[in-house]
Amino acid sequence: MDTHCRDIDAPLRVAALYRFARFEDFASLREPLDRLCRKQGIRGTLLLAAEGINGTIAGTPEGIDTVLAHIRALPDCADLDVKLSSASVMPFHRMKVRLKREIVTMGQPDIDPRASVGTYVEAQDWNALISDPQTIVIDTRNDYEVAVGTFEGAIDPRTPSFRDFPEWFRQERERLLGSGKPPRVAMFCTGGIRCEKSTAFLKQEGIEDVYHLKGGILKYLETVPEEQSLWRGECFVFDQRVTIGHGLVEGSYSLCHACRRPVSAEGATSPLYEEGVSCPACHGERTEEQRESYRERQRQESLAAARGEAHVGARFEQVQAEQHNDRGA
Repeated sequence: MDTHCRDIDAPLRVAALYRFARFEDFASLREPLDRLCRKQGIRGTLLLAAEGINGTIAGTPEGIDTVLAHIRALPDCADLDVKLSSASVMPFHRMKVRLKREIVTMGQPDIDPRASVGTYVEAQDWNALISDPQTIVIDTRNDYEVAVGTFEGAIDPRTPSFRDFPEWFRQERERLLGSGKPPRVAMFCTGGIRCEKSTAFLKQEGIEDVYHLKGGILKYLETVPEEQSLWRGECFVFDQRVTIGHGLVEGSYSLCHACRRPVSAEGATSPLYEEGVSCPACHGERTEEQRESYRERQRQESLAAARGEAHVGARFEQVQAEQHNDRGA
């Protein structure tokens, strides 16, 4: 069921979607889907794997509706999970439909969210669950996402990638859960897909009392009034909006194209920040030779943009597609 966009006057719709389904021949689905998206002027990234579909796309409301109808007609995709938001300008530069081993990379081949998953918690019931002292709340997202915003009291695993989550949990399990009766475990992510796998993983590890936020942070920020919210900060999204806030309005962060991390308004004033070259988070991680290479790339992209060419788009979309498989729709 779709989460409806609040800003009905915005010219573009952004659809974050996923569905765990059994695709016997997922490669055969790529060409018709790609062709339809291009015909409808849709841009973004869609991932196809034997376990289902995941992605974020943007376009006109009519175009988005047409593509969503096509995806819902795929095997076991009638109940496709979709979150809709708005954009005043196109947040993607091109369309890409990619074939992957997993629609969100966890590196645990035996995990099947269709067979076993945690208990869904509606956004309006989430505050009560995570405010209970008998509940442990875990943010399953990557470290740079958590740094932008998270729920009050949530545990930050400080993992650079979702594939690091299983090892982190196994190492921290005893400290988190103790040796007696395990507490309730509540987990959340951007749109819900990482929680499908993380709760399935915990259940495979023998943890039964596991919950996750239905529709993810996006659903919570859309439906829970800001004055009642336990969310602190903004939510990182994998498109050119970078972050969003309550009501799914565009946030205040920009993106460092050197390291792909979000940059706050304060960070952009740092002497370590140079557009397209470095930010306070990555300046010490790069050599001067690398930064000079980034400067040249930035110069070429600026020249391409002045000519009306999408040089920056090609690189940005490649970067986002690489990250896309480690996040949630």
